[in-house]
Amino acid sequence: MTAGRRRLRRTTDRYQWEKDRALLPEDERRRAGAAERDTGLPREELEFSTEFGSVPAGAELARRFGVPEGTRMLRRTYRTRARGETAPLSLVKSWLVYDMAAANPALLAPENEPWPGGTPHQLSTIGIEIDQVVDEVTVRLPLPEEAEILDVPPALPVLVLRKTSIDTAGRVVEIAECVLPGDRTEIVSTVRLHPWPRRDR
Repeated sequence: MTAGRRRLRRTTDRYQWEKDRALLPEDERRRAGAAERDTGLPREELEFSTEFGSVPAGAELARRFGVPEGTRMLRRTYRTRARGETAPLSLVKSWLVYDMAAANPALLAPENEPWPGGTPHQLSTIGIEIDQVVDEVTVRLPLPEEAEILDVPPALPVLVLRKTSIDTAGRVVEIAECVLPGDRTEIVSTVRLHPWPRRDR
């Protein structure tokens, strides 16, 4: 790991934390988001960049969303870096069904990012509540462009986290792919277990 680089610690309980924050007033949502939680840095020490585009769904994306191939998608690309560092903490791409997001035109505008409350709050503005999130993590070598942007050696593995958000109606409403440098990322998974029913003894 490059000396002095900010590490990122991503925990699965972040999703409940994000969902709960979607219900808070805007001034509270603006104080901190998922990036601040993952890095431990205040917002003023983070720099955000965002690009939005419209793309047709390829076969794999269409299958995952359960929509026809060629469906118009909103693709959002995010990069967050610690102030003073040259490499971002991660490379994130997120897809939403375009017509669904367009129900609130504000969701189509990159200048509204970083959105207070993140995707859970964005979706709440169009009547969508996230019910479950599925994370799939794989490891591979970085693509040449990824190695250059993340400033990692080509032989250093990256973690690829694919997040699928499913709403209370069982629809896939967002898919995000996060490429994380293997030398400065920690992923922590917490599973809460329901207690056994009480039995008379």
